[in-house]
Amino acid sequence: MLKRLLAWLPLIVVMIIVMLWSGWKQLSQQTLAKPLQFSSELYELKPGTSVRGLCRLWQQQHQVTERDCLVLKLHLKQFPHEANLQQGVYRVPSSLTLTDALALFRSGKVAQFSVTLIEGETLAQSWQRIAALPYLEHDVGSVEDLASVIQWPTDWGALAQTGQVVQELEGLFYPDTYFYTANSKASAIWQRAHEVLKTELTRYWQQRHVDLPLQNPYELLIMASIIEKESGLNSERGLVSSVFMNRINTNMRLQTDPTVIYGLTDYTGRITRANLRDPHRYNTYRHHGLPPGPISLVSRTALIAAAQPAQSDYFYFVSRGDGSHVFSQSLEQHNAAVRKYILGQGND
Repeated sequence: MLKRLLAWLPLIVVMIIVMLWSGWKQLSQQTLAKPLQFSSELYELKPGTSVRGLCRLWQQQHQVTERDCLVLKLHLKQFPHEANLQQGVYRVPSSLTLTDALALFRSGKVAQFSVTLIEGETLAQSWQRIAALPYLEHDVGSVEDLASVIQWPTDWGALAQTGQVVQELEGLFYPDTYFYTANSKASAIWQRAHEVLKTELTRYWQQRHVDLPLQNPYELLIMASIIEKESGLNSERGLVSSVFMNRINTNMRLQTDPTVIYGLTDYTGRITRANLRDPHRYNTYRHHGLPPGPISLVSRTALIAAAQPAQSDYFYFVSRGDGSHVFSQSLEQHNAAVRKYILGQGND
């Protein structure tokens, strides 16, 4: 009898091991398949976060049990590489299994955030947009500190010298959507926007018309910013540019309202005669030539229009009130358009 039992013993041991292993696998799979509920779409793993710490936290939140954590600990003994979590902020769905959550946190595929700088907005407006961003290291304390990220080629024209750093840095950043991850530095976003601006400006300065009455890339940028503010219609920006080029070529003042507005400190939303008489340096009704610097962020279409203006005999334009403009060759034609579209005095 004993000999027979001993003969069956190896098989019995194997059967017990198989049963225990099967039971363990089932228990492990059940534990790892447990759903976790996330109250926010963003979940932050701070430096030093461990699987054990996460499991304790989820246990406190009644999402897993003490036994689940023990099973997970034993599972990681068998598969230690699965415990290698990477810090960062992750975008998570509202429900995720324990396995999938840990796989995500191992992947390093952290959440991407974005900020859009908008053409036509000023540096001050852009600053407020970036200063309000979450999950960003705000290492630039003020607009004035942005001077540290500017690398302006000396042969591109001297930057504005107005005594106000905000004006002197105006227009030196390209409007676009920029992506970043949690704990990125704000200065890095500004640096990228500045480098893209220089790339775009280089391209269109090289593609400019040979008879363009602009002396350097900075003047091209200034002109593009005026075009940006004067018209939102890409189809007519070339004509708007031609008006300003024609005025420069004949020594006429640009007389463009956006430059007046930019230089005012008390603008109320409506230009007055007193505003037009204000002697500030950006007032192109009072001063010949371009203003000291750009007045906004500029888009690619505005740069193209400044570099490649349409050929025309126009010296004036006035808004129709629908976003488009009427262009005129003479002051008489222009005054008639003003009476019609601004004063509402009919078609004469």
